[in-house]
Amino acid sequence: MNRSTAIGVGSVVVFVALSAYAVTAQAWKLLVVSWAAFAAMAFAAPFGARARTEHAEGLVWGYGLASGAMVTSAAVFLVPQALGHHPQFGGFGIAFGILAGFGAHTVGHRFAHMDLPMDRTVTELSAHAISAGAIIGIVYGNIDVGVGLGLAIVSHKGPAGYAAARRLAGKDKSVFPLLLPAAGLGIAAIISSVVSLPATDAFRGIVFGFASGVFLHVAMDFLPRCEIGSEIHDLLSVEDEHAHAVLDRLRLHAAFSTVVGGLAVFGAWLVLG
Repeated sequence: MNRSTAIGVGSVVVFVALSAYAVTAQAWKLLVVSWAAFAAMAFAAPFGARARTEHAEGLVWGYGLASGAMVTSAAVFLVPQALGHHPQFGGFGIAFGILAGFGAHTVGHRFAHMDLPMDRTVTELSAHAISAGAIIGIVYGNIDVGVGLGLAIVSHKGPAGYAAARRLAGKDKSVFPLLLPAAGLGIAAIISSVVSLPATDAFRGIVFGFASGVFLHVAMDFLPRCEIGSEIHDLLSVEDEHAHAVLDRLRLHAAFSTVVGGLAVFGAWLVLG
């Protein structure tokens, strides 16, 4: 077992141990969200590793549904919370969250130039999972929100795990290191859920606004981009002169899938709300 695989397996052990603590704390909603994120990435990875044919359309729909659901959930369930605490500070928090998400994503590309103990893709996914998990834990530890919000936020884990596993398999690398980003969200979420925020409206407005902004950035980052040189384009087996026509068709799927993802959240809210 190499080092990166050992880290992945070890993260699962830590996740299980922390889950036992969450059970004693009766943090049931957080447990459901954390394990849903783990299962989505862990079960999608083997399918990505075995993929040897073009699956661009499926990946477009996976990303589109997830990002549409995330945008809608953040806008409906988190933004009102932030603005409800304090309109101005909540607004600043949203802006800072979007900008921080972009900055973290941009700085994350530096991993490509660093000598790391695991694949760059796994490292970037792990950093993203841990930061998102920390915010999810703070949100669930301080306000009463439903499971649906968290499930929508982590819905991108499935297509992300599939795409990452396909990329690793294409380099003849093991997909077991993906256990780290799969479990990392839950690890960070359970740990950060014990943080109790000050009760001042201004402070909570900034915190929940920041969470809203980060999740909005993540959702927009996962919007399926059907452009030359994109991840979707890399999946195509057609020649470049035919790629434009295929990408034009996939753009329609991308737009439609994001709308369906948003409407799914709206429908669930009507039924369960």
